[in-house]
Amino acid sequence: MARWEPGARERLVVAAVELFTEQGYDATTVTQIAEQAGVTRSTFFRYFPDKRDLLVAGQETLSQLLADGIAEAPQGASPLEAVAAGLERASSAMGPMNRELGPRLKAAVAASAELQERDALKSVGLAAAMTTALVARGVPGPTAHLAGELGVLAFKMGYAGWSEADCETAGELAPYTLTALDELRAASASLG
Repeated sequence: MARWEPGARERLVVAAVELFTEQGYDATTVTQIAEQAGVTRSTFFRYFPDKRDLLVAGQETLSQLLADGIAEAPQGASPLEAVAAGLERASSAMGPMNRELGPRLKAAVAASAELQERDALKSVGLAAAMTTALVARGVPGPTAHLAGELGVLAFKMGYAGWSEADCETAGELAPYTLTALDELRAASASLG
């Protein structure tokens, strides 16, 4: 097995999603994931403390991209305009591998209560990153929190639409997340 071959982290994520989908999360072992990825168990543990953490691979990077986009939004941007800037920034980091894994990851999460819990914690972390970035821009706490939550929902809706779209016409993720944010903005306006 290759110890230091490039791309080990990505291969581990892909192997885990494939195995979780094929045989279920509970039946999948770290050894199986490492073998399928072509690395050793010790390499697995260099990247992830356990198999649950494969689901949140890249969460810190995604949170940082969302926060950076919000921080760099134009000075007079509304909270949702700043969130849109964060969504654009984060979406730009998503490529074909992310799109391809979407439906399989969704199926794996749906089949495991433990992964559903981990996915919920990931959402909380993303919302917190956006909320903190908005508060740093001077947005009041409750407004920042609501905008951050809408940002997470828009990201999830956009990602789901993007990953389920036809490969040849899907394009980039950003239009999907921004459309979802616009839909949520319209829906929230109708709440009265």
